[in-house]
Amino acid sequence: MNKKVQIKDLGLKDYKETWDYQEELFQGILSIKSQNRKDEANAKETPNYFLFVEHPHVYTLGKSGDFDNMLLNDEQLAAKGATFYKINRGGDITYHGPGQIVGYPILDLDNFFTDIHKYLRFLEDVIIRTLADYGLNGMRSEGETGVWLDVGTPFARKICALGVRASRWVTMHGFALNVNANLGYFDNIIPCGIRGKAVASLNVELGIETVNEEEVKQKILHYFKELFQAEFL
Repeated sequence: MNKKVQIKDLGLKDYKETWDYQEELFQGILSIKSQNRKDEANAKETPNYFLFVEHPHVYTLGKSGDFDNMLLNDEQLAAKGATFYKINRGGDITYHGPGQIVGYPILDLDNFFTDIHKYLRFLEDVIIRTLADYGLNGMRSEGETGVWLDVGTPFARKICALGVRASRWVTMHGFALNVNANLGYFDNIIPCGIRGKAVASLNVELGIETVNEEEVKQKILHYFKELFQAEFL
């Protein structure tokens, strides 16, 4: 099992370009797995990747999502400087934009464990442990994937969204953690299709203007490495 993970920080990058790049890496792993099944004697290790990226303003709707949760028409989207994509991950609608750390682990779970439920919980745990370093009690909300604050109270709010795709134990898409996000953009959707729940950003919770995003990324990688027992390249 190859637990080595290549870390790539793509910086600010268009959503569609990043999606295409994810697909390229994803299909590359699937191709190796397919060839390995045909020629087990000469099987090759499958690679693993972890992409960090920040997107310009964009809304994405998961394959099971409800289009009615998008509250803007095309003209209004353009006026907001935002784009929209219907994509192939799980989950409903979400927003990505500047000030948000997006992580796309593209892993062959045959290298780690073959359990999608465990995989999602591990990603949540990475964020929960990261938030704890900032004195915040990140939590799960039953039946609602992602990481929340003040669950079970009228002030429950989501700080990290999660949505993945998996095929033959290869993953893509991932999580979006609001760090210095403009939360006003969430007003244009019903986030994750959940009515009556607010969203949060780390800087607002800490009462400061800007959180050091590079520091947050390092914490995320630390806990990812710990939980997945990974080795970084």
